[in-house]
Amino acid sequence: MEGTIKFGLWYVYIRWDDSQVVSRIRFVKQAIDGPVPSPLSRFLAGKSIDLSPLLSVHMQDCGVYGDIYRQVVKIPYGETKTYKEIADLVGTGARVVGMAMKRNLTPILVPCHRVVAMNGLGGYTPDISIKQELLELEAQVLKKMKHANKNGI
Repeated sequence: MEGTIKFGLWYVYIRWDDSQVVSRIRFVKQAIDGPVPSPLSRFLAGKSIDLSPLLSVHMQDCGVYGDIYRQVVKIPYGETKTYKEIADLVGTGARVVGMAMKRNLTPILVPCHRVVAMNGLGGYTPDISIKQELLELEAQVLKKMKHANKNGI
């Protein structure tokens, strides 16, 4: 199955199967008719931080890239780690982490937007503004959640 959902100036394209394994997410300029899994719709609308039951095809990867993707999935919502921090956890170099992020077929599920450079955001395909928007969305959602918890809502 495949479809798109609007996010900022872009559409998020997703392709997945009946077992909820996502094989592709990418940012495109034109919509494609088709369904979008509810967890992704809710996430991009800022209504949920939970993307389960969706699972990235990368969780089945072997080798260093698979290790990198599994570490990136562990980065908590609204937080970031540097390429070097991920590299140190996996026992590789920061450039290898950067290459893995560039080759990530399922951004958002493997939240490469949460991996940043030591002195800024780093890169993001196809446009760095998407990385910024995703990080801002997460910050806003966490702020609302803290406010709601503080007020007993």
